[in-house]
Amino acid sequence: MRKKTAAIVLAGGKGTRVGRNVPKQYINVGGFPLIYYSLKTINDSFIDEIVLVCPEADRQYCMENIVDKYGFSKVKSIVAGGRERYHSVYNALTALRCIAEGDSGDPCEIVFIHDGARPFVTTDILERAYDEAEKSGAAVVAIPVKDTVKLADDEGFATETLDRDRIWLMQTPQVFDFYEIYAAYSRLIEKEQEILESHSFVTDDAMVLELFSDRKVKLVKGDVRNFKVTTEEDLELAGRYM
Repeated sequence: MRKKTAAIVLAGGKGTRVGRNVPKQYINVGGFPLIYYSLKTINDSFIDEIVLVCPEADRQYCMENIVDKYGFSKVKSIVAGGRERYHSVYNALTALRCIAEGDSGDPCEIVFIHDGARPFVTTDILERAYDEAEKSGAAVVAIPVKDTVKLADDEGFATETLDRDRIWLMQTPQVFDFYEIYAAYSRLIEKEQEILESHSFVTDDAMVLELFSDRKVKLVKGDVRNFKVTTEEDLELAGRYM
């Protein structure tokens, strides 16, 4: 029997690098808004509930034109995003606790955190990530690099060639024991100013867990097509895949 699961789907970006007036999560790709595809896959999967994160001003729009329109019944809450991605994730984790308290039940045991701008997540990816997270406590979807990777100095000169057999490119979903990732994010918010003053940058959810726990994060094979739509070229590629 599976543990209780939830997914946080992040759709709070402005999409400025796409070069459109419309935020990228709402751009029509293949007949549907970009955010539709990841929500559809997750809503139709084994995952029990979804928290969607979007800009505060878009919450009503998302409810009427995304959730209600396409019948995403597992979306239990639409949460306003924060200033940074990690604020948005923390808001969503907090919402999951509130949902459980309102239902007089327990929060989910396993939580998936996924970028809504990755429309090609599959059920197979969700299954692999869940299986590993249940065993290891933390699993991140990623793909191994194919090309040679070099470090460069401040002037752009190569200083070191890295072992590409040990280098992976992170994707989402990133999947965790709920209590552990919630505790780690709570510590991050508590220590935020200290971290900013040390010029550290939080770039993904696994990094938060690595900073504030002893938990090791297992890498799970993803898919090259599970890319994040960031630029106009990405949008064109997504359209061809659709």
